[in-house]
Amino acid sequence: MSYVDFNAPKAEVEALAEYWRRVGQLPSSRPRALLVISAHWEAEVPTLMTSPNPPMLYDYYGFPPAAYEIRWPAPGAPWLGARVRTLLAEADIPSDVDDQRGFDHGTFVPLGRSFPQADVPTLQLSLKQGLDPELHLAVGRALAPLRDEGVFIIGSGMSYHNMRGFAAAQADAEAIAFDAWLRETIALPRNERDQRLALWEHAPSARRVHPREEHLLPLMVVAGAAGDDRGSVPFSGKVFGKAISAAHFG
Repeated sequence: MSYVDFNAPKAEVEALAEYWRRVGQLPSSRPRALLVISAHWEAEVPTLMTSPNPPMLYDYYGFPPAAYEIRWPAPGAPWLGARVRTLLAEADIPSDVDDQRGFDHGTFVPLGRSFPQADVPTLQLSLKQGLDPELHLAVGRALAPLRDEGVFIIGSGMSYHNMRGFAAAQADAEAIAFDAWLRETIALPRNERDQRLALWEHAPSARRVHPREEHLLPLMVVAGAAGDDRGSVPFSGKVFGKAISAAHFG
C-alpha cells in the first residue's frame, strides 16, 4: 500500500506499482546498496542521510490514517555516505550529512514495491537548492564509479509534475509533448543528451509540465552517472491522465 493508492485511478496505480516491482529485478545480482535521489529533499549542498537505522518521514498531509502507518525499515548505509562524499569532493562539489532525516515518500513509496523485504542498505541524497540542472548532471558524473561498486542508483521524481495541471484536461497535450521530448532526449548520445537536459526549459511545454523542476532533477543525476550508456524507456503510463515515462540507463 502507498499513499498514492488513495488518490490516483486504480488502473494507473496498478500499472505504476507493477513497473516498480520490475525495477527490483533489474540488478543482475543483489546490490550492495541503493542510492536514491528523491525529489522531496533539497538542501544547501548535496546532503546525505547517514542514520544507520533511518526513521520514516511522512512528508505529506491530509491522507487517511493508513498512509501514516506505512513501514519500510531498510537499513541505512553510512559507509556509502562516506564514499559519496569522497567522490563529490574529488569533483569539487561540497556536500554535507544529516544523521536525523528519515526515508521520505520519494523513497519508501516506490522502493516498498521494488524491494519489499527492505533488506538492502539504502542511502538518500538530496537535491541542491537552486535546482541548477548542470550542477545535478555534474553530481551524477562524480558518482558514476559507484555503478561498478555494486551500488544501484535510483532517481525518484516524476516526468510530469504540475499539481494544478493534473486536474486540467487541457494539460493532456502539454504532458504528451514534453514526454515525447524527454523520451527522445534520453536516447541520444551522451553529449547531446546532457546538453538538452541542461537546457530542459526550452523543451515543449516545459514550464507548464514542471512549474518547479524538483521532480525532474533526479533524472539529471542518474543521466550524469550513466556515462556513454544511452537511455531507454521501459515504462510509459499516466497519472491522473497525464503522460509519464521512466528512464533506464545501462
